[in-house]
Amino acid sequence: MSVVTERRPAYWRRSLAALGSGLVAAFNTNKTSWVGLGLFLIVCLLAILAPVIAPHDPIEQNILFRLKAPTGDYWFGTDYYGRDTFSRVLYGARISLMIGLFAIGSAMIIGSFIGMVAGYYGGATDIVIMQIMDVLLAFPSLILGLIVVAMIGPSTLNIIIAISLTAIPPFARIARAPTIAVKEREFVEAGRALGYSNPRILFGHILPNILPEILVMGSLWLATAIRVEASLAFIGLGVSPPTPTWGGMIREGFENILDSFWLALFPSLAVLLVVFSLNLLGDGLRDAIDPRLKGEQ
Repeated sequence: MSVVTERRPAYWRRSLAALGSGLVAAFNTNKTSWVGLGLFLIVCLLAILAPVIAPHDPIEQNILFRLKAPTGDYWFGTDYYGRDTFSRVLYGARISLMIGLFAIGSAMIIGSFIGMVAGYYGGATDIVIMQIMDVLLAFPSLILGLIVVAMIGPSTLNIIIAISLTAIPPFARIARAPTIAVKEREFVEAGRALGYSNPRILFGHILPNILPEILVMGSLWLATAIRVEASLAFIGLGVSPPTPTWGGMIREGFENILDSFWLALFPSLAVLLVVFSLNLLGDGLRDAIDPRLKGEQ
């Protein structure tokens, strides 16, 4: 019995070690992946250190400095209420990253579990689950998120729920397909022969083999989540003011785009930078796990 209990963590360690070495090799081949990872880590670091780096209070109003162009004191200028745009961009990164990470993290867990169950059990279970996922996939992510937020109201938690709901079906699909293939392999059949329970087979043997595909989807959908959050905030369904969000800042700046272009420019560049870095990172992750791309390198 002790031998059996020792194999499971060892199997996970070998799987994670193989994934890590594959990522390093793929990133070394595709140098832009390191650029994406570096840019994303820099944005995360700036968001974490926002209270230290920000030169001004992001919600403090100073009407005397209203719509002030970028200067040495206000690097990104000020908005209509005299608030420092640079400080608001830094604090807005915290909101966008928090919503994106929580939404995609929960969608990754729930969607992957649903896809694994559908692929493993098959039959009527698979048909019913995937039909429900197909109905959700029929709605574009932004439209579905808009419907959910409009129904339950705009708040940080509700936005996380809305974005998570839009991301669950893609994760279910990406987890289902490899589960169907892996469940027929010899080591899974051996586990059944030894009397392993279905949860043990799913989480101890199938999940480590499909985890790379899920992580690739996670990096790409994190970029989508940040874009959807910014879009919802732009149309007034984001986190309530005066909390700074990138989408809300773009919306406020759009009203003064001709006279004070910096209000919309800098938060737009922030969204662009994060989405661009995550797409580069996703390309590197895909190269690490796609055997066809490995053969071309």
